[in-house]
Amino acid sequence: MTPAAFRQTSHFSSWRPVAAARPAMSPSWWQWVASTDSLTARLIIAGGEKQFRVRLLRQGVGWPREDEARALGIAPKRYAWLREVALCLDETPWVVARSVAPLTQLKGQRLEGLGERSLGSWLFRQPGLIRGPLEATTQSPLFARMNGIESDCTWGRRSVFYHGGKHGGLSLLVQEYFLRAMADDLDLPSR
Repeated sequence: MTPAAFRQTSHFSSWRPVAAARPAMSPSWWQWVASTDSLTARLIIAGGEKQFRVRLLRQGVGWPREDEARALGIAPKRYAWLREVALCLDETPWVVARSVAPLTQLKGQRLEGLGERSLGSWLFRQPGLIRGPLEATTQSPLFARMNGIESDCTWGRRSVFYHGGKHGGLSLLVQEYFLRAMADDLDLPSR
């Protein structure tokens, strides 16, 4: 896949610190958006009897969006590893996620072999993992619509995970968007 084909349409996002979004967020959503534990584990518990599945939408090398590059502290036209997935309960996407890591930092990480396994299953097993500050948005993810998924997003969150230290290790930006289907299934408020 060429970098141009994997790049999202450029637009500026409206990410802000999660604490700044709290006044507009219900307590129910705050528990989801501000949590720092494994989202996969939370979804499995919330889904009850529903079958959890990671659906790989796209994975490969491309250019990060400008806001993603800024979050990672890299130049926008630097190649990165990009992964887009849908986290589904009974085949219904509840969350879509886009992860970005500088290509130069991937040596030996074997992230390309995740397939339809959760990135969280790898992340939360890493010793010394540091999670950067959470940011939130109400902007819908364009990549979901491009993959045929209804992209009506209630909230989105992102943070950078650091493995092996902030300088010289792996920096991995993880962006997760909570979809309307999840809100409807769990009877969560609109915001």
